Amino acid sequence: MTLQVHTSPEVAAALAENRPVVALESTIITHGMPYPQNLETAAQVEQDVRDSGATPATIAVMKGRIRVGLEPDKLELLARTPDALKLSRADLAVAITRGETGATTVAATMILARLAGIGVFATGGIGGVHRGAELTFDISADLQELAQTAVTVVCAGAKAILDIARTLEVLETLGVPVITYGQDEFPAFWARQSGLPSPLRLDQARDIAMAQRTRQSLGLPGGQLVANPVPTEAEIPLAEITPIIEQALAEAGRDGIGQKSVTPFLLKRIFELTKGRSLATNIALVRNNARLAAVIASELARHDR
Repeated sequence: MTLQVHTSPEVAAALAENRPVVALESTIITHGMPYPQNLETAAQVEQDVRDSGATPATIAVMKGRIRVGLEPDKLELLARTPDALKLSRADLAVAITRGETGATTVAATMILARLAGIGVFATGGIGGVHRGAELTFDISADLQELAQTAVTVVCAGAKAILDIARTLEVLETLGVPVITYGQDEFPAFWARQSGLPSPLRLDQARDIAMAQRTRQSLGLPGGQLVANPVPTEAEIPLAEITPIIEQALAEAGRDGIGQKSVTPFLLKRIFELTKGRSLATNIALVRNNARLAAVIASELARHDR
């Protein structure tokens, strides 16, 4: 079978000319926000990447075809597809084989970004070890992907609904560099502080880019995780968001919600409990991550010239 990969003209030109490109996931469009806010946010994040000197490449699977970079009509079509699949490493190939439409998670976006030759990816927060994983074994495929796919992932930390301490332990076991940008404490998505020290800290985008190059020179597999704290003016402090998360988790447990349905349920419930504030913070942190990713991609492209 020949993979049907469609690279948008904008992305294809940037890759051919060795200009910086930033991959963007698509589950934030289909599973993170309602229409039309999902479309508006996706377009704004793409513009943030452009304004910061790079080319955005939103990645998705549409009718079995891998799309690297979505033209405006395709972006809107995906934003209006309420039944799009949520694709990760395990089901990506089956969805392509069946000709289905799906949005890519962190893991799937990393795989397809690497396939397209894109080395930097901006997202909101990574998946990780879910609370109670010692009973459910619910651990995101994002962590294994970081250990084996050579892409630098810029996020605002692990989603605060997770067990962040255990997520960091698993990343350490897998040999994934966890670098916090500009501070010593690992961020917790909506909050700048998690109460946990960051394994590594770097303050300059050029150093993050060089770390990626050095890993390749050493022959080390996998990527690196860059945790970029949410802007101060947009954050919901940990003391404020924690009881809300606990309530949402309790409701998910009561209702028997599990597997891929957990995260969308929790995000929706937290949105309701914060009266929309969590979504505004989510948008702010994704945009912030896109801007940093563009600068890192620019440093990588400059090194290659």
